[in-house]
Amino acid sequence: MNSILNPRIPVGDWISDLLDWFKAVFAPVLDLIGFVLGGMYSFFEMVLSSPIYLVMIVVFAALAWLASGWRLAVFTVIGFYLIRAFDQWSNAMSTLSLVLVAVIIALIIAIPLGILAAKSNAFSAIVRPVLDFMQSMPALAYLVPIIVLFSIGVVPGIIATLIFSLPPGVRFTELAIRQVDAEVVEAGQAFGATPGHILTRIQLPLAMPTIMAGINQVIMLALSMVVLAGMVGAQGLGGAVTSSISSLNVPLGVESGLSVVIIAIFLDRITAALGNRTPIARAKKA
Repeated sequence: MNSILNPRIPVGDWISDLLDWFKAVFAPVLDLIGFVLGGMYSFFEMVLSSPIYLVMIVVFAALAWLASGWRLAVFTVIGFYLIRAFDQWSNAMSTLSLVLVAVIIALIIAIPLGILAAKSNAFSAIVRPVLDFMQSMPALAYLVPIIVLFSIGVVPGIIATLIFSLPPGVRFTELAIRQVDAEVVEAGQAFGATPGHILTRIQLPLAMPTIMAGINQVIMLALSMVVLAGMVGAQGLGGAVTSSISSLNVPLGVESGLSVVIIAIFLDRITAALGNRTPIARAKKA
């Protein structure tokens, strides 16, 4: 029997009932979300997987060369060729597709929220505990309600990755805009610039290096979720790692894990290089 000395608050039952109600009432919305996310994933997977692997290696190497230089291009060629040699190419492209979808949606949500938080202290105070909750809640804990709402497959993997990777995008964007020198903003106001012009032509360009650092963190956190995404039925390297754990398949676990590392290094160096190529970053170096 529950008492003050033996408390029992059935918050789990309340959340379960809430999820059942939400799923019943908003089933069309959930179906639409699943359709959109699944369609985006299928599109990226088709684009990345349809050409032969040599073509995609050349494309990735060209992106690396343009962003950072020949050293990263050489690493990209060797790294992605090793992924193919590990027989993980299809899984790698599936993982890359999942990460791209999650990161794109995360940035579409995170950057506007970060701008609003930088402009409004009240909004920042509201959104901060939500971000703390998203970052501190164990990923396995919120996988359960996501599976209840969307079943198993790619979509819950994308949503879990999105939730886990979104907070740094908001925090870095807010921090970046708040760090812009107030005197520069006042100078723009003195010359008659509208708030929109101040944001797009002064604050965002000056804040871009820090925002790019936030984008880098979003991508890295998204990649760190691929194993958990594999646990809910998502395809790709996460599924391979999960399968290797369940069957104690050491070769599969090592090869799929190394493939994740190669993709992580590639994306990290690309985004870091793009952050260093912003006009403000180049001006600081000069």
